[in-house]
Amino acid sequence: MKKKILVIDDDLNVRDYLVSLFNDNGYDAYVAGDVKEGFAVAKKKIPDLITLDIDLPGEWGPRFYRQMSQDTELKNIPVIVISGLSGHQYAVVKAVASITKPFDREELLKIVKETLN
Repeated sequence: MKKKILVIDDDLNVRDYLVSLFNDNGYDAYVAGDVKEGFAVAKKKIPDLITLDIDLPGEWGPRFYRQMSQDTELKNIPVIVISGLSGHQYAVVKAVASITKPFDREELLKIVKETLN
């Protein structure tokens, strides 16, 4: 069965790019444009991995992470932070990785593969 990845990012271009990248590499990718939608999709799909932008409309990415870590079904899902903000690597301390936009696709895929295996 394919591993599921949830992409939470408000930038449509980034979302489309990541979904194509993950789908082309054998994963099932789902998207959300903000924290509220991200939480709803996560609860419905229970992904194996989440990529999380920090600077989201309404509520910040770390807020999503806090909500997620208090949820029994979601709290053990690994998170990769993908952000253009400086200092983002400190935003979600328990993230498996923090990647700066623009990112290297091979580096991201390597991290995803290592995390999901």
